[in-house]
Amino acid sequence: MNLYNEYIKEIEERKGQGLHPKPIDRADLLNEIIAQIKDTNNANRQDCLKFFIYNTLPGTTPAAGAKAKFLKEIILGQEIVAEITPTFAFELLSHMKGGPSIEVLLDLALGNDSNIANQAAEVLKTQVYLYDADMARIKEAYENGNTVAKNILESYAKAEFFTKLPEIEEEIKVVTFIAGEGDISTDLLSPGNQAHSRSDRELHGKCMITPQAQEEIKALQAQHPDKSVMLIAEKGTMGVGSSRMSGVNNVALWTGKQASPYVPFVNFAPIVGGTNGISPIFLTTVDVTGGIGIDLKNWVKKTDANGELVRDENGEPILEQVYSVATGTVLTINTKTKKLYNGDKELIDISRSFTPQKMEFIKAGGSYAIVFGKKIQTFAAKTLGIEAPLVYAPSKEVSVEGQGLTAVEKIFNRNAVGTISKKALHAGSDVRVTVNIVGSQDTTGLMTAQELESMAATVISPIVDGAYQSGCHTASVWDKKAQANIPKLMQFMNDFGLITARDPKGVYHAMTDVIHKVLNDITVDEWAIIIGGDSHTRMSKGVAFGADSGTVALALATGEASMPIPESVKVTFKGNMASYMDFRDVVHATQAQMLHKFGGENVFQGRIIEVHLGTLTADQAFTFTDWTAEMKAKASICISEDETLIESLEIAKGRIQIMIDKGMDNKNRVLQGLIDKANKRIAEIKSGEKPALRPDANAKYYAEVEVDLDQIAEPMIADPDVNNKDVSKRYTHDTIRPLSFYGGDKKVDLGFIGSCMVHKGDMKILAQMLKNIERQQGKVEFKAPLVVAPPTYNIVDELKAEGDWEVLQKYSGFEFDDNAPKAAARTEYENMLYLERPGCNLCMGNQEKASKGDTVMATSTRLFQGRVVEDTAEKKGESLLSSTPVVVLSTILGRTPSIEEYKLAVEGINLTKFAPSHKLLVG
Repeated sequence: MNLYNEYIKEIEERKGQGLHPKPIDRADLLNEIIAQIKDTNNANRQDCLKFFIYNTLPGTTPAAGAKAKFLKEIILGQEIVAEITPTFAFELLSHMKGGPSIEVLLDLALGNDSNIANQAAEVLKTQVYLYDADMARIKEAYENGNTVAKNILESYAKAEFFTKLPEIEEEIKVVTFIAGEGDISTDLLSPGNQAHSRSDRELHGKCMITPQAQEEIKALQAQHPDKSVMLIAEKGTMGVGSSRMSGVNNVALWTGKQASPYVPFVNFAPIVGGTNGISPIFLTTVDVTGGIGIDLKNWVKKTDANGELVRDENGEPILEQVYSVATGTVLTINTKTKKLYNGDKELIDISRSFTPQKMEFIKAGGSYAIVFGKKIQTFAAKTLGIEAPLVYAPSKEVSVEGQGLTAVEKIFNRNAVGTISKKALHAGSDVRVTVNIVGSQDTTGLMTAQELESMAATVISPIVDGAYQSGCHTASVWDKKAQANIPKLMQFMNDFGLITARDPKGVYHAMTDVIHKVLNDITVDEWAIIIGGDSHTRMSKGVAFGADSGTVALALATGEASMPIPESVKVTFKGNMASYMDFRDVVHATQAQMLHKFGGENVFQGRIIEVHLGTLTADQAFTFTDWTAEMKAKASICISEDETLIESLEIAKGRIQIMIDKGMDNKNRVLQGLIDKANKRIAEIKSGEKPALRPDANAKYYAEVEVDLDQIAEPMIADPDVNNKDVSKRYTHDTIRPLSFYGGDKKVDLGFIGSCMVHKGDMKILAQMLKNIERQQGKVEFKAPLVVAPPTYNIVDELKAEGDWEVLQKYSGFEFDDNAPKAAARTEYENMLYLERPGCNLCMGNQEKASKGDTVMATSTRLFQGRVVEDTAEKKGESLLSSTPVVVLSTILGRTPSIEEYKLAVEGINLTKFAPSHKLLVG
């Protein structure tokens, strides 16, 4: 019983951390526990019964297999356990969700003992996580005249697994808790630097917000035991930055309901709200858990008697409160009237939180059960040869006669499945679509694996063209946490059918490339739909949606996703870029000009940005599409000229071939299949059979933004504005300032060039600038550290071949060594250039950070509090986001440069340029 003794030792260690026993997922450990249960005289028997009944993970975990097998033996009378009767054994099987438990239930339902068969059938009627093999067994038995199988199918055809669930309460009482003022990043709910613990739900739950906040939530629950605690972003948006399933899991853990008495630390039905609503990507995750997300609108922009906005001394709109949601306020959510009340007073209509589809998610305890339930109902009705009764709310289908299609509308119509209307569908339609490319990243991948196990999936859907498991978020430091988690993750995903960054067999070299860059390369069709486990899944080919680990798991398992077709905002360009400007400045200026045009309203939020770049290849265009996450857009689509798209596809083919040459393809030859698809697409474009994707000329947009390049006269910097008196306006990504704002004297403590925002051109700019500075000043001397993390190994190899890596080596004081990766995070930086391993590095903030209180100038994506740099008691850390040239020069000077210094430093350098297309990019 060595494993059991080790488990007891671990339990004692966890007690010291204030934690319960870790849920069991290992079959070998559970088998030792079962052996002690069978021994009625065993001293550990009572503890083992508790572990077996209440602390074993369900789904397809190895432990679930062992548990299901033992329960089957009890039901068949082969084993007698006084505390687990056959009836109780059936109840335990009913909570195991799928995989081995379904196999056991089918064995029993289709067996010879009619009494047992009928009991098993009653349990099966409540289950939804069935796959092709399970359904094939039921179908075969039915066709052979098995009456139990027929009974099960009839129940499935009526969707009784859904209709017999309890109805949603008409009134839901909540007590408010202000989690923060302003936009609330998912980093507050699930900090990136605690990513290693996400799969240990109880442990990870301890990092939500602060210990003080957790105590306040517990006090509210004690004071209001009959009410749910609603977490609120006051004067801001809840859940910006990422989908972060672990964030929703944490909220549910502290404020939701336990999903099953026999499955620990898996809660559902969290309730969240925000003055400006819920970030779209985060709201999808709330839906996954059967939760409620409310757009409170409890603050509005103040207007005068003439209806004009009232502004403060800085020209910012002044907000006035409509109603209070201060911590401790008791509110009532009425799911029938779909209104929010304070006592008898109606506060706001919340119909958008209770659409027919969302009501189904809430009733079923999450969106997965609805997706699988619909599939089972369709299968059962087809097998029985009947029409499935209308149980689920029909999908909303919007079709406007004579109205053209935006690019996203075209993609969704092409990929739609199960639609009723034969007409083209427009924005607002609820659509189930096939997914072409799926990405899983390493800090959420363990949770994706858990979700796949919980929904009993064992192999990737054949519908998916390609899927990739990255290793970029744990690339910086190969510490004990990474060594414990990542190999296990890579093995699981490789077995499941994904291309993995690390080879479980150790044949090919570990590739820690930034996931978004890889996904951008393996997307070989601009009509593709991509789902990825990170908010920066924003490919410049196709339309890509960042998603929570559960939605990623669902896409991997089923090859499908469900969502409304979003509205689009069209972005075009006019004028010319100044010779000394970089494309990153155009990206930031787009946001600034949009906010100015619409009086501070972010028209991008929750919508598709259809950006007509035309002439930029996918690598360069990704700088724009990537930043649309910071613009709070739902996703983005890049409209390209035919020649540009062909060039992008050729680049992608070359990089996929390198992956094949490294030995990364699998037995299904997924990567070769992608090259074949790219060749087919190139041939279609060249022949004129199917030109590059274009929206229709008469498509309808929510808004249109024309960016004037002539107005961009100096580098543009996204500033966290950490000292703004209005707390709600800090860390928003909406404060875009010209370089001259800083007067050439703002101290910079550290520079970072890396993340998914940069491409090969940025690395070449860095090399050229260093040569320029040496030529102008006689030497290169850094007055602040400069950390450089190329996004991919391909880029490093290309830089070596072209001579630029040698330049960077010349000026560096540190260069990564894959044969001796860092085992501990760097805590201090010298004033020199660091050439770090390809990956996320400082941008993620989960392994390495700048020194507390530093002012960082970075090319990365995030400026949230505590992400790249934490605060000290005396000074707030701040991460200013800018172009590569600005970062380089800031570290040479140790401060922000003046515009004159900047122009001199970039003289003669090939910056990333952009010229608007002269072609009409419409169909």
